[in-house]
Amino acid sequence: MWPNNYGVWVDEFEALDLTDCLDYVWQKAVVYLDDGKQKFLDRPYGRVSRRALKMKMASQCIKNGVTFHAAKVDSVEHTAENSVVRCSDGTEIRAALVLDATGFSRRLVQYSQPYNPGYQAAWGIVAEVDSHPFALDQMVFMDWRDSHLTPGTPLHKSNADLPTFLYAMPLSPTTVFLEETSLVARPAVPFDEIQRRLEKRLAHLGIKVRAITEQEYCLIPMGGVLPDMPQRVLGIGGTAGMVHPSTGYMVARTLAAAPVVASAIVKQLEKEGRQQGERIGGDDISARVWEDVWPLGRKEQREFFCFGMDVLLRLDLAGCRRFFDAFFDLTPYQWHGFLSSRLTLVELISFGLSLFKHASNPARIEIMAKGLPGLGTLIQNVVKMRV
Repeated sequence: MWPNNYGVWVDEFEALDLTDCLDYVWQKAVVYLDDGKQKFLDRPYGRVSRRALKMKMASQCIKNGVTFHAAKVDSVEHTAENSVVRCSDGTEIRAALVLDATGFSRRLVQYSQPYNPGYQAAWGIVAEVDSHPFALDQMVFMDWRDSHLTPGTPLHKSNADLPTFLYAMPLSPTTVFLEETSLVARPAVPFDEIQRRLEKRLAHLGIKVRAITEQEYCLIPMGGVLPDMPQRVLGIGGTAGMVHPSTGYMVARTLAAAPVVASAIVKQLEKEGRQQGERIGGDDISARVWEDVWPLGRKEQREFFCFGMDVLLRLDLAGCRRFFDAFFDLTPYQWHGFLSSRLTLVELISFGLSLFKHASNPARIEIMAKGLPGLGTLIQNVVKMRV
């Protein structure tokens, strides 16, 4: 079973017909900016049932005749027409195409440019507690409050520079998922630092942990370069750069990409089958699939998200509070679309202008000072894509 807890916006799973794979749903979410200001988000949020999702995916594979082979892949070699996968148990598997879904290991998909992502780091627990202060119909999306840290202490100073927030899902009056998260940093905020901050926060909230039933360490590379395109090995998920560079979200995006990848593969293999006496080489097939997986619009969108990540990397605690104060004042279409990777480049430009409009004067100055260098890179990269 997957080790980490995953949360998604319910409308994302509704679009994928996967609401039966949610084991908890909260009708709203809340963002605490500081002790005096909070934002209520009227957008249902759910926790993914890892068992239900895995069983559903496995049953669909079995229903459609997928063959499983349990072994570690040692290497892949390519010929003009197919590929050979060599496994740790000595098995060799010949295939028209090879798809890498190994996450962030990047073992098979190739990257030729330097890989320098930001990192989202989090330490979380599912805990049995005496009680907790959270409403059962509302999850805590972000809690940026720092009143649990004593001013002048090393933890308070480090959090002011490299902030973390609480992400909490109340499961019952005495069971809760609690996670302290660094949105993005380079290098990553150390796990022991994050754990100490969460322990201080829980003590301040009066939460006494009776037992920890799950514990997770989460480190998500965000942004960075995309893999080489085209190349013979196909990719999906983390290994294909599908993590949202500004948020770290990937589950719904990857699940939505799966039928796109599958349809592109089927289309190219069927096209090859219709050729009369002429085979389409493996290089050509994989190149066309990569084009369907990463069309121009998706690349432009990701470039904007990387620009957003670069801004977030430069924000301290006060800057994050100002940023998200403006962010969640945007129209639902805009902030929903940004978080769920639904906006086109034109819509993202409109999003950026609206964010600037809603921002306070200090936030506008900060956005201009810390965003202008990256804006030039964004424009340059988009122009290159279109040439």
